[in-house]
Amino acid sequence: MVHVSSLPRNDTGIETVVGILRQRFADRCQTGRAIREQHGHTTTWIPNQPPDAVIFAETTEDVADVVRACAAHRVPVIPFGTGTSLEGHVNAPAGGISVDTTRMNRVLAVHPEDLDAVVQPGVTRKALNEHLRATGLFFPIDPGADASLGGMAATRASGTNAVRYGTMRDNVLSLEVVLPSGEVIRTGRRAKKSSAGYDLTRLMVGSEGTLGVITELTLRLYGIPEAMSSARCTFPSVEAACNAVILTIQMGIPVARMELLDAESVGAINGYAGLDLPVAPLLLLEFHGSSAGVAEQAEAFGDIASEVGGTGFTWTTTAEARNKLWQARHDAYWAMLTLRPGAQAIATDVCVPISNLAEAVTRSQARAAELGLLSPVLGHVGDGNFHNTILVDPDDAEERAKCDGFISWLSEMALELDGTITGEHGVGQGKMLSLVKETGGAASVMSAIKRAIDPDGIMNPGKILGAD
Repeated sequence: MVHVSSLPRNDTGIETVVGILRQRFADRCQTGRAIREQHGHTTTWIPNQPPDAVIFAETTEDVADVVRACAAHRVPVIPFGTGTSLEGHVNAPAGGISVDTTRMNRVLAVHPEDLDAVVQPGVTRKALNEHLRATGLFFPIDPGADASLGGMAATRASGTNAVRYGTMRDNVLSLEVVLPSGEVIRTGRRAKKSSAGYDLTRLMVGSEGTLGVITELTLRLYGIPEAMSSARCTFPSVEAACNAVILTIQMGIPVARMELLDAESVGAINGYAGLDLPVAPLLLLEFHGSSAGVAEQAEAFGDIASEVGGTGFTWTTTAEARNKLWQARHDAYWAMLTLRPGAQAIATDVCVPISNLAEAVTRSQARAAELGLLSPVLGHVGDGNFHNTILVDPDDAEERAKCDGFISWLSEMALELDGTITGEHGVGQGKMLSLVKETGGAASVMSAIKRAIDPDGIMNPGKILGAD
């Protein structure tokens, strides 16, 4: 897979800081090889680069103490949530200290009347929604993994609900952040809008731990809809499915979820989840609203689907049937692994305007076939984001090289179609070169911001902008 270079190490500083942190944190400072490798990247194709020590933080002051010690000796700090990101975000290419926030897992406050909640960064999305269950509220952002909310903010994550509820960028009201100096700041308040100065919240959301460590989040919540309906429909081609998506959005149907699966993905899910869906391009949808409203929305989509050749349209409001269908979608990664036992799955992530989506998906399928790569496709087509999941023999050097080339080609194609190299996974280590191609001169502005906030380059070095 991709070859990630190591950065120069400050061995003297690292040794000094590890000694300081052992005294400060006792058994919450771990240096065993196994636990360090668990905190290097293990869920991706990028090689593991473990930190020199792992600190299990429990408070904001814990995080600040770690960062201050590291700042004094110019030692890297790598924030860690649940380790489910996909672009090498938690690797330690220059060594350093991993700050594990999983024990910072308290919901600090819920304000039902204001539709917001204040949480620590180690709270996962599922844990938050379980906590909210009795309030009639929920948090809608749902990446495939049960990720931590701090990590989701850091990577600007989204998921299947993004077409209606947006991404983390749209649902974080404010943050508490420990800066590279060890100073603790708040980027905003609970007000739903503000014109007070620079938007530091949006700067930190998506910064991938390169500007600070998130220690508290204030999140926007939503009322659980009175009714939900889920629908599915099979199409003769990806293009026909995408045309149905475009017409649905143009008509203003307030769809909550809209997911595309190609024939290979459908076949994998059938085998894994025990379903009997037609093995052809498929759209899965969900509608939220009143009982009458969701029925009307589903029926309106059914009319659109039939116009572009869709068949087998069905919809249901039964919770059991809805949950089975969406659980199968969320298990797609594991289902795809069954298509080639022993292979490594590499999840890609590009996003294009929906008018270019059919072209992008079909070109990616054709390119993968040309290279002899098994590469099922699924995507959040309501916002143009799709994923090729490439199944590769990790011991086959020639196949790995083809995979590398395909991923680079995919990013180039997305840019050609006026899209982006990443819709939700982030840049990390894997897409740094492509970021410069996408942003051009704006990359130098990002570098200037990084140097201003983190002049010694200790905060998650080697991510987004390389060694800046």
